[in-house]
Parts: sequence; structure tokens; C-alpha cells
Amino acid sequence: MSATTVVNQDTEHRTVRPPKGHERTMGDRVFSLVNGFVFLILVILCAYPFYYLIINSISANDISALGDVRLFPKGIHFENFVQVFQLKGLTTAAAVSVARTVLGTLATVLASAFLGFMFTQDRMWGRRFWYRFVVITMYFSAGLIPMFIIMKNLGLTNNFWVYVIPFVVQPFFIVLVKTYVEGMPRELQEAAEVDGAGTLRTFFVIYLPNMTPILATVAIFAAVTQWNSFQDTLIYITDQSLYTLQYLLYMFINQANSLAIAAQNAGGNLGAIADAASQQTPTSIRMTVSVIVILPIIFIYPLFQRYFVKGIMLGAVKG
Repeated sequence: MSATTVVNQDTEHRTVRPPKGHERTMGDRVFSLVNGFVFLILVILCAYPFYYLIINSISANDISALGDVRLFPKGIHFENFVQVFQLKGLTTAAAVSVARTVLGTLATVLASAFLGFMFTQDRMWGRRFWYRFVVITMYFSAGLIPMFIIMKNLGLTNNFWVYVIPFVVQPFFIVLVKTYVEGMPRELQEAAEVDGAGTLRTFFVIYLPNMTPILATVAIFAAVTQWNSFQDTLIYITDQSLYTLQYLLYMFINQANSLAIAAQNAGGNLGAIADAASQQTPTSIRMTVSVIVILPIIFIYPLFQRYFVKGIMLGAVKG
């Protein structure tokens, strides 16, 4: 037998055998099973509180008030939502929350994208100083009273823009975008500059369209922060027309008893069903308003989910 035949037979033998390390052992199967079971439990633990709110908000109020609704809704009705939407100021607060979330998220995303890009430009004057100056604000803040004085001197108290302007520059988002931009091919900018593009045109035409994963990640973080924020309303706002939905939720929870009576009276005036199952209770107020507040932000996640993991990983790890 020739050496060539032996080599060919040996090559065929090696190609037929499965690659080493790819065989699934019994330990691998057990690990996958246990791993899947643990994550299933975690998913249930995370999802159940939201499910609990929803089933209690659509269950008979007298049963829900006794705490007897745990797994499935009982005496399903939607009168709670009809009556809660008649509470004073809820529609205005929802409009304010939507406006601050949309405008605040757009401003934060655009500022983070531009500053993250500029901090990678060697031609930027004092680039290292300004980058460190922005990052250091992640660790130090002036405090509540100085911030209130600043906002008051700037005329932002009882002003809608107090919801937007202080959130525009977010150091953490800028760091994510900067790291992401540094991982993009430098040849993109060099080719644009050869064609005569300036810094702004390079950013808006070349880089911005290619930042979708990291910008979607920033958008999720910014939108959730804006939607859930209520402390700025508590500190800076006394005008009721500028109250946010989250702040009203905070007030509703603290005043659930009186609001339940008000909702019952409003329902009676409008000819609503006046039995024990549909009359508002403190529990039904809390559950229904909580559902109204959390549902919109929950629907945002599926829209950006495909970008989220890729964006946060590529923006957080260099190289």
C-alpha cells in the first residue's frame, strides 16, 4: 500500500469522525435541563407581578379587595378602566408623560450619539479634558438643594422643559456610544473625508445610520427613565397641568380611599353599574392605575429587543 493511499484513508477516517468537543454528554444534557428550568422560574417570578396587577384590575372589585384573586381573574369586567379614566387630571398627565418621554428620548439619543462620536475625533479641541469632565459627573453631583436653586434660576421650575433639558447629557450613554464608534471601521470616515465631507456630514450621513444597535439600546434606557420618573415632578412642579402619570400614580396610591369614593360618585352620575363588583375600592384604584402606567413602556421592549443585546455588548466591550 502506497503512502498516498494511507494518507487518503487517514484523511477520510478523520473527516468521518465528529469533531472532538462537540459530543453532548449526559452532564451537558442535565445542565441544559436544569439551566432551562432555572430560567423558567426566573421568568415566572419576573412576569407574575405584572400578571397579578392585570388580573386584579379586571376582576370583581369586592373579590379583589379581599385578596382572593391570585392565578385567574374572577368576575371579569372593565368598568375599572372606564371610571379611572374619568379621574381628574389623568388624561393631561398621560399627555405630559408621553411628550416628555418622546422629546426627552430623542434629545438624549441625539446628544449621546453626537458627543460619543465627537469624543473619538482627534481634531476636537480638548477632547480628553471634555470627555473626562463629562464622565466625572457620573460619580459626583451637586445635591438636591443646589440642583433646585439652579433650576429655579434658569426658570425651569413649573416649566415642561425641566423634564427634558437636565436629561439630555447622560455620561453613561455617551461612554457606550463612544466605545461603539471606536469599534467601527475607521475607513468609513477616511473615505467620507476624501469625498470632501466635513465632520457634521460624516456624522449624520455615515456614522449615525450605522449606530442603530447602540442607539436603540440608549433609546430603551432613556425612554424607561423618562416614563418612570416622578421625583422631578415632586421637586420642581406645583402646576397641576404639568403633573406626570407616574406622579399621579404616586398621589393615587396615597389617596386611594378618597379616590375610590370619587370614582363611585362619578360612576353613579354617569349611570354606571352600581353593584359591589364594579364599585371602585382602594385596591382597584391602585391596580388599575398601575396597569395604565406600566403597559405603554412594556410594549416598547419588543420593538427594540433585537437591537438591545447586540448594542449593549458592542457598546460596553472594546476590541
